Amino acid sequence: MATAEIIYNGDLRTTATHLKSGSVIETDAPTDNQGKGERFSPTDLVATALGNCMLTIMGIKARDSQWNIEGTKVSVTKIMGTDPRRITGITVVFDMPAGHNLGEKERTILERAAHTCPVAHSIHPDIKQEITFNW
Repeated sequence: MATAEIIYNGDLRTTATHLKSGSVIETDAPTDNQGKGERFSPTDLVATALGNCMLTIMGIKARDSQWNIEGTKVSVTKIMGTDPRRITGITVVFDMPAGHNLGEKERTILERAAHTCPVAHSIHPDIKQEITFNW
């Protein structure tokens, strides 16, 4: 069974529907590639997926260990290259919430969990992943 259905809406915009849930994501070409940049671009989604996946895996570990990481904020920066046009790097910065009360051991466990996320392992090794945790 398919995961998603994508429709081209014209003007370099698409609508993707997650078939199981009905959730919708619209994309737009970025301004540096003939688009309006009014939505996530497909390459934005790739970079953002890394941060989402890492935080989800951390959330699973935190939930299983009864640690509270709610309110964690993740900033993602996509670095584009040329010739060919592609993602060359992704920077992910985790800002952990104040009052998390996690010691060094718990922090290390969560950081290691983040690095095991499927997206991190799916991204081509030529794409540099720079990950920072601010506790």
